[in-house]
Amino acid sequence: MTALFVVIFMEQWKKGKQYQSALIGVVLPAAVIGLLIVYSLKDISFVSGSHGLPEMLAVGFVVLLHAWRGSMLLSIGEGTVLYMGLVQLVF
Repeated sequence: MTALFVVIFMEQWKKGKQYQSALIGVVLPAAVIGLLIVYSLKDISFVSGSHGLPEMLAVGFVVLLHAWRGSMLLSIGEGTVLYMGLVQLVF
């Protein structure tokens, strides 16, 4: 998937003098992931319940797994499984 993105990006870059669409392709995925993180963590209460511990553990796990394996789908999927396991079984 990443290789396909790079090929499409480079082809758009070579074709024309208008680079806005190519730059949007580079910036937009990071912006969407940032938006998802903010939306997912906006309702955490650090003063009651589990104090946001399952959320922070899952986010840390996703970051470490993505740094190690480099697969966004694997990282998000495994982070979701970990979070649901923590919420259902531990906290």
